Amino acid sequence: MSEDSEHARRLAQNLVELLSPYEEELIQLERDAPAYGPLRRALGIVIAEACYCIKDGPAPQENLVPPLDDEASRAG
Repeated sequence: MSEDSEHARRLAQNLVELLSPYEEELIQLERDAPAYGPLRRALGIVIAEACYCIKDGPAPQENLVPPLDDEASRAG
């Protein structure tokens, strides 16, 4: 699972590197044509989501489920 997580982080990093120059260009275009605002915001959201994956990604799925032999599963 950590291999998949590391692969996802690399992909997210590549996405940020690829899209950041486009966001900067859209910022410039938005100054002259406010109609570019929604596109710039959408791109910013994509970049933010990718950054979340890189920096603060959720715990791997295997850690979200308690082991079958823990006390909580025996009590039920």
